[in-house]
Amino acid sequence: MSTPLRSYRATRLTRIPGHGLLVKAVVLVALVESAWLAYPTARARLLSLEDTPAARGYRLAAGLGCFACHGPGGSGGTHNPGSEEGEVPAFGEQTQMMYVKSADELREYILDAAPRRKREDPDYQKRVEGSALRMPAYRAFLTASEVEDLVAYLRATSGLIRPDAALAARGAELATELSCFSCHGPLGAGGVPNPGSFKGYIPGFWGDDFDELVRDDAELRQWIADGRISRIADHPIGRIFFRRQAIKMPAFGHGQGRSDADIDALIAYLRWIRAGGWRPLT
Repeated sequence: MSTPLRSYRATRLTRIPGHGLLVKAVVLVALVESAWLAYPTARARLLSLEDTPAARGYRLAAGLGCFACHGPGGSGGTHNPGSEEGEVPAFGEQTQMMYVKSADELREYILDAAPRRKREDPDYQKRVEGSALRMPAYRAFLTASEVEDLVAYLRATSGLIRPDAALAARGAELATELSCFSCHGPLGAGGVPNPGSFKGYIPGFWGDDFDELVRDDAELRQWIADGRISRIADHPIGRIFFRRQAIKMPAFGHGQGRSDADIDALIAYLRWIRAGGWRPLT
């Protein structure tokens, strides 16, 4: 049985103006906050999150300590006293062509620290012994699929994969000049985190994410020139993610000095990447 004081307090509380609205607002805030906190988990379970071999290889390289010697993102520059070059080589800028002749030799570098032809060369072994930093062998630490992911990453970042057609080749030069791969991953492999975006990362050029974002060449042209397309940027839901994502697509149109011919070249290059004729590793 309630006391008169408790009855009085309960009656007084229910009579506070706006009390019902306040409770509803608190509940709504709690629901929104719970949904917001649960979104990354729900996204991972419900959305088709892409993960290309090259993107996995990049993460593997970071986890194996490759960038400690080969520089951030494999950009080189780490001093290596006693070596012929004076520093540890980079993965990009076509540096790999000075060290490997095939994808098989890349595998041998990863597994055994050098291809057999070099390991059996006394002069090469002497040069290695004179270097302060030496390539480690990862045979005991990697599965076969992890080796293939690393090879995919190294090939993508090597600068050796170039189209033959002149227009697409010009697009490859422009993509490098505009640093497209800094956001979209090596050769557009994707996987670069982007807080606040719909899937949590910047999409690549290889898989289904591209098809969801680009329906035709007209939309691809608009993405490159304006950094947006109205189908997504003006959509009631799409614009929420489009506006709050941390990294936004820059506009490379005429305001940045890029001509229609430049955009044509970039489109040709992206379509060449999409065609995938360069992907076989042997």
